[in-house]
Amino acid sequence: MAEFGYTLMGEQSGPKQLVADGIAAEAAGFDFLVASDHYYPWLAEQGHSPYVWSVLGAVAHATTRARLMSFVTCPIRRYHPAVVAQKAATIGLLSEGRFTLGLGAGENLNEHIVGAWPHATQRHEMFAEALEIIQALLAGETVHHSGKHYEVPAAQLWDRPDAGVPLAVAVSGEDSMELAVRYADALVATEPKEDLLRAFQERVGDKPRYGQVPVCYGPDEAACRTLAHEQFRWSGLGWPVNANLPDPRAFAAASATVTEDDVAGAVACGPDLDRHVAAVRTFLDAGFTHVALVQIGGDTQEEFLEFARTRLLPALWELR
Repeated sequence: MAEFGYTLMGEQSGPKQLVADGIAAEAAGFDFLVASDHYYPWLAEQGHSPYVWSVLGAVAHATTRARLMSFVTCPIRRYHPAVVAQKAATIGLLSEGRFTLGLGAGENLNEHIVGAWPHATQRHEMFAEALEIIQALLAGETVHHSGKHYEVPAAQLWDRPDAGVPLAVAVSGEDSMELAVRYADALVATEPKEDLLRAFQERVGDKPRYGQVPVCYGPDEAACRTLAHEQFRWSGLGWPVNANLPDPRAFAAASATVTEDDVAGAVACGPDLDRHVAAVRTFLDAGFTHVALVQIGGDTQEEFLEFARTRLLPALWELR
């Protein structure tokens, strides 16, 4: 049965609002909450980027039912993988088993703050090595690791859930698919690529498959189109670009020729319920089992969550 989530998008909201939005999203009926893990926003217009692990801890304490997930954390540069495992174990305990650790190979935007951004081949090597360390620690092992990229002389998690913490791995192609098959309890993908999801399902069975859909709900379609273009025009640049640009100014320059019509063609904008349902249905039809919605605009969350509670979620539940 399909499940529907809400995105705590730190790039567009401060930490106190994110916690309040998480509480409200659970009350509205969302099944799970995902949280982005950024150091920078994509664009300066978004205006925020708090430390997501503090936010996750607060949301874990303030909610009781909705499952939580990092969407996604990069364990290869800004965070050492042994520290990622400790953070995940702590959130797992605070949430009483409701947390899934979403992991990916990251973006230059966030990782270069602590050093040079590795080339793609090296990033995949580092990611594979990091997954090995994290999985072992979360399973309760004492890890002694001396690898090509990481040293862990001796590490053990003293506080962790007895059942461990599920891992979800972001997948975009064959290399990352191999890692997901080997390490993941769930898959994350940003595009509704049916072949990709089918290949994962054929190799590992019916494990959860997470996708994410941006929308911009509001009573004035023209205003929603303007807002979506202002804050989300970066999203159509493609993963090879998004992974390598260094800062919001670079994303602004790269997206300078993206038009409002371009964004509105990819993002459901305005008050029309059917349009938003259709955007989610595209991901369900591709084979996703879990779909998280992103409401664009930090100041629009309260209005969106009321729309979700009264109209959108009931319509989505019919799709199950």
